Amino acid sequence: MNKIIECVPNFSEGRDKQIVEKIADAFSAKDNVKLLDYSSDADHNRSVITVAGEPEALKEAVIEAVGIAVELINLTKHSGQHPRMGAVDVIPFIPIKNVTMDEAITLSKEVGDAIGEKYNLPVFLYEKSATQQHRENLANVRKGEFEGLKEKMLSPEWKPDFGPLQPHPTAGAVAVGARMPLVAYNVNLNTSDLEIATAIAKKVRHIGGGLRFCKAMGVELEDKGITQVSMNLTDYTKTSIYRAHEMVRMEAKRYGVTVAGGEVIGLVPLEALVDSVAYYLGLDNFSIKQVLEIKLME
Repeated sequence: MNKIIECVPNFSEGRDKQIVEKIADAFSAKDNVKLLDYSSDADHNRSVITVAGEPEALKEAVIEAVGIAVELINLTKHSGQHPRMGAVDVIPFIPIKNVTMDEAITLSKEVGDAIGEKYNLPVFLYEKSATQQHRENLANVRKGEFEGLKEKMLSPEWKPDFGPLQPHPTAGAVAVGARMPLVAYNVNLNTSDLEIATAIAKKVRHIGGGLRFCKAMGVELEDKGITQVSMNLTDYTKTSIYRAHEMVRMEAKRYGVTVAGGEVIGLVPLEALVDSVAYYLGLDNFSIKQVLEIKLME
């Protein structure tokens, strides 16, 4: 039986379409690898690529894509709303079919070792792959971003798991790990005041006393003249899309701000959408097995 792993690498480039397409091409026309989706955001200045494949083929494609990004992305000239510490900021591996989490962890370490040596790039293992507890949370690993990376890495507790002991001069460092599927979901707000979006994000996210499996931050969307609460729902079965959306709406009321809409970044599990449809339509005992396409695949 084929083993399928998903990978969702994030690259610190969302404005130069040619660079993004060159990186995405590393996943195209490859045996046993399928490019599922890629999207870019100019305000975040970031691109998210979703790819899936058999472990060994996926490994080689990811290593190739990292090389292209290291060559073409220069963080000394990079700015954007999304925090970042590397040209390739994060590389998560997600077990999908006939693959255990332990196998995904092993693959992440193999990739980390390879790109650390091949591209002289410091690698920090995070989430399920983390070698130390303080590295499990990506926000901790990325704290200080590219500009603070050199000083941060002087501390013994931030010695990289693979690669050199100092940042790559233009590509910084990368976080590599294995995790469960997450939903990247943003809620747009009818205000240009970033302080309001940030205050709402602090209330919604787990670290601020909000939803257990939610990470959130306020982001300014200059081209639209609004702001958003940008969220990662790290376990959509316990922190659903509709709960995150409604909590943002609830917190926005105290500032006299309304919700302008939602946005899914990348791919999303069908179960996560079915859960929210059942909530908003008030469906009793609705199941994913009632979705026509699901029944046809059984």
